[in-house]
Amino acid sequence: MKKAKIFKPSKTAMQSGIKKFDKWVIEFLTEDPGKNPLMGWESSTDTFSEVNLEFKTKDMAIDYAKKNNIDYEIIEYKDRKIVKKSYSDNFID
Repeated sequence: MKKAKIFKPSKTAMQSGIKKFDKWVIEFLTEDPGKNPLMGWESSTDTFSEVNLEFKTKDMAIDYAKKNNIDYEIIEYKDRKIVKKSYSDNFID
């Protein structure tokens, strides 16, 4: 049985906006990674590790996993905590 994780990707440290982070992703986990004897890179014969599927909602991703007998783990998305500050707060102690 294939194993996968379902998650909502987070933004990188170089991004400040919240656009384009409304999709849920299924990422397949590699069963037996090994080292390539020639170059020393990590490699696998499992091609599912190269596939990431995007869905509009978490429910659509879960339905897909159930229909295709994929053992899945859901990683919940944590909302960003916004602390409102004014410029004058930098000078008040």
